[in-house]
Amino acid sequence: MIKMKRSVDARIGPALVRGAAAWLLAVIAFAGMLQGAQAQAPQRSLQVLHWWTSAGERRALDVVVNQLARQDIQWRDISIPGGAGMGAVKVLKSMVLANRAPEVTQLNGVIFGEWADLGLLLELDNVAVQGNWEKQMFPTVWQLLNNRGHVVAAPLGIHRINTLFYNIAVFNRLGLTPPKTWDDFFRVARVLREAGIVPLAQSAEAWQVATLFENLALAESGPAYYRRLFVDVTPSAYADARMLHILRQLRKLGEAMAQPVRERPWTEVARSMADGEAGMFIMGDWAKGEFNAWGLTADQQFGCTPVPGTGEYHLYSTDTLAMFAGSYVNQPQQETLAQIVTSPAVQSEYNKFKGSIPVWRAPDPHMDRCARDSWRAFSKGQAYQAPSLVHRMATDETTKDAIIAEVQRFFLDRNVTEEQAQKRLAAIARTLSRNRND
Repeated sequence: MIKMKRSVDARIGPALVRGAAAWLLAVIAFAGMLQGAQAQAPQRSLQVLHWWTSAGERRALDVVVNQLARQDIQWRDISIPGGAGMGAVKVLKSMVLANRAPEVTQLNGVIFGEWADLGLLLELDNVAVQGNWEKQMFPTVWQLLNNRGHVVAAPLGIHRINTLFYNIAVFNRLGLTPPKTWDDFFRVARVLREAGIVPLAQSAEAWQVATLFENLALAESGPAYYRRLFVDVTPSAYADARMLHILRQLRKLGEAMAQPVRERPWTEVARSMADGEAGMFIMGDWAKGEFNAWGLTADQQFGCTPVPGTGEYHLYSTDTLAMFAGSYVNQPQQETLAQIVTSPAVQSEYNKFKGSIPVWRAPDPHMDRCARDSWRAFSKGQAYQAPSLVHRMATDETTKDAIIAEVQRFFLDRNVTEEQAQKRLAAIARTLSRNRND
């Protein structure tokens, strides 16, 4: 049986369940069409849907595109702007329903299983065996790629989302050091504010607000409590006093931002820190790849350090590519792409430009200091790792969207108290818990 993820909140739950059911039935029908598709003439090209559109992301992607071209395979690009893949996921679903699924798609997180259970994804078992993936990759990455005993995606790299970037020139001029605790952070913020500099660059986009929220959750009590919130979605965890403190910290962080906080692309927010308009910026380490693409160098123009309170932990997401099976006519080209992206040389080069770290357990000798810190934290194992809610590492799409929407609402509406937001989040968790147990 295919297990369908259910909805969240009594107010929005029934509609979401109906929508998910309709989507699931449509995809099941499409899966049947794929299985019965007539063989087509092989193509020496692959259509790839993704949301890597910034300067740093494109530099990293070109590493893969160029290697694929050397195998006489053309990369046909479908790039959808929008952080965290919000728009790309919608486009992907519409393409699948229109019987125009791309040969390859960026598909991050736990939703692999949902697509694979429908028979839509190409199994990459042979590539994984030939590349010795199970022994060579970090266990967390290997487990993520597997669904019911089959490998259904190829990984490119691991991002650390609990990263605080800071403008070195500004910090040196004011005699500041990177904050390690939240008390340190607010002291630094006060000095920056007095100097006429925005302490923390930030956007009001839902996923960027939720990035702060998940960082605060990790800082509050570490990965164990974090997983209770976002992996297990335990109602009692949301009713805990620690959640109230997280919400208070999120509101307090608002005082360190330029007001009003506007919705801006993350690249624009990053630019405000790079230009010295703001002193600090909390974002995944893909921002490092963007700074590098702008000609800025780590530990010279900008610095990176773990978000306060999270120095021992790794809030992670992975870049991954999944292949649609279709009539299997493109399987040789798809398997070639999977081999390319997991090769040591491409792993090293891609992640250097992307800002992330390779998926191999052995450290890459070409990593910079920020990457080495990320690798050390991740290599300590699952007890120190926290899967990102925002980037689909922790839970299903419906759960993620419900939590993020509530967090953004609280962040933007000062009339919503911390206590009210906590009650709403706990109510969402209770609804989810009932639906999972039905």
